Amino acid sequence: MGTLSTETSNGHQRKNWIDWIDMSKNLKIHVWLPDIFEFKGGIQVYSAFLIQALEQVLPNCDRNIFLKNDAKATDDLKFDPLTKFQFAGKWKASFLHTPMFALQVFWAALQQRPDLIICGHINFSPLALRIFSLLKIPYWVIVHGIDAWDIQDAAKVEGLKGAQKIVSVSGYTRDRIVKEQNISPDLITLLPNTFDASQFVIQPKPQYLLDRYRFKADQPIILTVARLASSDRYKGYDQIIQALSAIRDEIPNIHYLLVGKGPDCDRVEALIDAANVRDCVTLAGFVSDQELADHYNLCDVFAMPSKGEGFGIVYLEALACGKPNIGGNQDGAIDALCNGELGVLIDPDNIPELSKTIVQILQGNYPLPILYQPEILRQKVIEIYGFERFKQNLAQLF
Repeated sequence: MGTLSTETSNGHQRKNWIDWIDMSKNLKIHVWLPDIFEFKGGIQVYSAFLIQALEQVLPNCDRNIFLKNDAKATDDLKFDPLTKFQFAGKWKASFLHTPMFALQVFWAALQQRPDLIICGHINFSPLALRIFSLLKIPYWVIVHGIDAWDIQDAAKVEGLKGAQKIVSVSGYTRDRIVKEQNISPDLITLLPNTFDASQFVIQPKPQYLLDRYRFKADQPIILTVARLASSDRYKGYDQIIQALSAIRDEIPNIHYLLVGKGPDCDRVEALIDAANVRDCVTLAGFVSDQELADHYNLCDVFAMPSKGEGFGIVYLEALACGKPNIGGNQDGAIDALCNGELGVLIDPDNIPELSKTIVQILQGNYPLPILYQPEILRQKVIEIYGFERFKQNLAQLF
């Protein structure tokens, strides 16, 4: 096997193995993930796509997936029967949870000697570095967003810098890490988020949802899909609620549909009442995967003016449904909306700008023609972020 070696900034040897595709029949890969089955968030969705892409890019490799928080598989995700899963979630309620997971992956590395360990979260990087020091097993670290921004934990910084490859889901996250940790951008490669385009298609507003929410077919709808938790307020739903009064002055029949559940609901309800916009806000709560695309098709503009998003798969899903998008100009939405080519990027804290932008889009006079070309929006987002492109990007990493 041919190799190239360089030195990392902290002295650990970095090996770039270049013959993996040709050796895929014998390649062993261990993937460490927080979870994919029992909780659905951005990292979990990305991780599931990563496994499915590995199955297709390296179909003959030996794949072992180690899940820290999941206790079992669920039927909603389908994987190749040859992909092997190991679960540590049965210890989740115990103080032994983290030690047992560490023991599980260390013992597997010792016994199986994989060719590569992929850490699906930066929290795993210190252990991967220790295994590399002992067993010389190379490892990659995938960085998403808040998990890798402004890292203060010295062990995580060392684990990150010791990786043979740092894989970022967005250019924004890459650039922050480069600046904050003084890492060369050449050591960080991009593997942007993806989505299942077959699940998100352009359709008329679903009648059953118009009936459920008592909307009129011609009523302009703003949509946000987000978890309602104090840690997720950066997604910007507060700002949209605060902007609604001014929007309503211009568009009297406007309605804001906020999809998602979480412990922040009571505070959001109070904010709605304080802003005196109860008549034009609906909290939809949890929406199943089967109904999610219908909710995108129900709206006239998807708005999530965030300032802490690592990327934002929801933007891709809304674009695939042909919907105009509004994102923040301070986070990974910059990547998802292609620096403003596929959607509008605004200052998330500028409420007047947010109000004006939503009104302009809904009145059809925002100066970005592609917003009103749903088929082109769909085509572009599939070309750039569809699963086929994700697989191509992953193959290039090897």
